Amino acid sequence: MDWFPIVFFTFKMLVLGTGMFFAVKWHYDQGKKKKEKEQREVLRAAGKAAAVFVLSLLVLGLITFVLLRSLSLDLSLP
Repeated sequence: MDWFPIVFFTFKMLVLGTGMFFAVKWHYDQGKKKKEKEQREVLRAAGKAAAVFVLSLLVLGLITFVLLRSLSLDLSLP
């Protein structure tokens, strides 16, 4: 039986597992420091995204209405 793959993959998993643990820990610690500031930024960004979405939806509806009217389609409600 070849011993190299067993030792190599075991070592690789230990190194990658340790690296992932410290990466997650570092990001978690950084997040605790900037939590309040980030919450404001995230809420502001979400508000902007929602406003852009609603505005683009209204513009798309207006363009559709104008296009359908220019094509002389019936837009009356039943």
